[in-house]
Amino acid sequence: MKPTIPAFMKIVFTLCLALCLLPAKAQSPDVYPPHWWVDMKWNKVQLLVRSTQPDFNQSDVRINYPGVTLDKIDRLENAHYYALDLTVAPGTKPGNVSIDFIRKGKTKSVTWALHPRRAGKGKDFAQGVDAGDFIYLLMPDRFSNGDVTNDHVAGMRDQTLNRDSIYHRHGGDLQGVIDHLDYLQGLGVTALWMTPVIENDMPNRTEHGYAMTNHYKVDPRLGGSDAYKKLSDELHKRGMRLIQDAVYNHAGLYHFTVQDKPMKDWLHEWPAYTNTNYRDGAWMDPHGTETDRKRMADGWFTPMMPDLNHENPYMANYLIQNALWSVEEFGVDAWRIDTYIYNGLEFMNRCNAALLEEYPKLHLFGETWVGSPLNQSYFMENNLMVPFKSNLPGVTDFQTAFNIAAALDNPNDGLNRYYTMLTHDFVYKDPMKLVTFLGNHDMNRFYTQVKEDLAKYKIGLGWLLTTRGIPQFYYGDEVLMKGATYPADGWVRLDFPGGWKGDKKNAFTQENLTPQERETQAYVKALANYRKSSSAIKSGKLTQYVPKDNVYVYFRHDNTQTIMCAINLNGTEKTLQLSDYAERTKDFQGSKDVLTGKTSNGTLTIPAMTMTIVELTKQQNE
Repeated sequence: MKPTIPAFMKIVFTLCLALCLLPAKAQSPDVYPPHWWVDMKWNKVQLLVRSTQPDFNQSDVRINYPGVTLDKIDRLENAHYYALDLTVAPGTKPGNVSIDFIRKGKTKSVTWALHPRRAGKGKDFAQGVDAGDFIYLLMPDRFSNGDVTNDHVAGMRDQTLNRDSIYHRHGGDLQGVIDHLDYLQGLGVTALWMTPVIENDMPNRTEHGYAMTNHYKVDPRLGGSDAYKKLSDELHKRGMRLIQDAVYNHAGLYHFTVQDKPMKDWLHEWPAYTNTNYRDGAWMDPHGTETDRKRMADGWFTPMMPDLNHENPYMANYLIQNALWSVEEFGVDAWRIDTYIYNGLEFMNRCNAALLEEYPKLHLFGETWVGSPLNQSYFMENNLMVPFKSNLPGVTDFQTAFNIAAALDNPNDGLNRYYTMLTHDFVYKDPMKLVTFLGNHDMNRFYTQVKEDLAKYKIGLGWLLTTRGIPQFYYGDEVLMKGATYPADGWVRLDFPGGWKGDKKNAFTQENLTPQERETQAYVKALANYRKSSSAIKSGKLTQYVPKDNVYVYFRHDNTQTIMCAINLNGTEKTLQLSDYAERTKDFQGSKDVLTGKTSNGTLTIPAMTMTIVELTKQQNE
């Protein structure tokens, strides 16, 4: 997530925080996590228990449930909170655990449930994503409004609902996503990543989801937990996968643990408001300073997003357990981690390890908006000889996004830059785990990046779907949605056409799409669905040749299939001979275009400003 910091926010920050810290009305104790499961590897659970009753944590605490022991009671600095350390022994039966708070002869109890495990770990959920998948990224508020009854939810701070404003909520929800899963599957999508669905009870700009206010609640304006579970189930019925967008670095200013901090060091706080310096190099700079590293990690992302202190063990447990809880509760298959490079990296290794120990097939990938493959590799499993070693399996591959755009803008320099970028793949433990993309919710739309040049745009799409890694696609790119982040990021987050009743243009049905929009949608659909059955593209090796005369040729290949990809960025057609690439083509005599079916012999003619993708054949074709 890229920061957007309106200047006025800095002015009102102190007032907002003061209002947040006003005492709340006393309540029954809330327990986080609200329930757990028997037979988890993570069976030592730390409960954060909160009540606004004065001196709440001065009571005695008792638990009497077979197989559950209360190991430790911590009365936190804020008298509203306990941290209770429990052990759930192997073989413990599911049921309701009563937690009793006893003071002055009076007992107040709260029920904490132990559930049976979700069936199908590693097969029906927590199955990961890999290079055989095609990820579709969407913003639920901007995709489709399937349930108008949740457009307004009483008591929530943001009551906007105005599709004419790029900053207000538009009413899209999880039911709207469910309603169009057939469309996504038909497009060739196999995995769904949505911007965060967790509660964002903030005063404004709640459409993006990155300022969480309760990690254990799905935003009711999106349909709540029931709708999220239904979406997960519907995806899995179709053989599709669910990716959850996780945020560890920060919370929303109105998060209950920010309004009412359990401990003084729950957040990273400074004498005066201090932003992160956004300098990823501070982490690995051998000449750097601890001051710059601390500013990078501990500075706030924006005034409305306080930085969480991962060095606080209670905060760390709160976040790690929430991650485990979310995967089990909602049947998540993969975990995208927002603002990864701003987190405490030792904490991230602990969290990653806990998730992968419990769910070995889960794929984790972090957002790494950095300037080079070397810096990018530092934050995932790599082959570098450095003091800190990340255990993160994958990252978002901004390098591919930047360099494809550069090649299309200036082939003379850009193609060589892209080629050189791929030569650096030796730094990654497994570059196939990189999540590749052309654009996302923080970047100019790809169609805008290529100056609305359809030929270049289609080359970019073909490139994305055939290079190494796990391709990710941004909603609406299949119908040429456009927009730039300047002067406001909302212009790249507009509504998907057809997602609202009465929309004149409908991308789901193709109603009123232009010929160019239909052409692009059909191109994505054809290539993405071909990709599903192509073993070479999904899991084969990549072999590239040095670009020559603005032509770039690479191959995807395994023991059963060889795909040749040729990109011609010239204004005139180019003729290629298979024999020029004999190292990869010596066993083949002809080729077949994977989209048109057109066959050829050992000669390929690549039209100007196009990409040709062919499967090589043993026999010579006419």
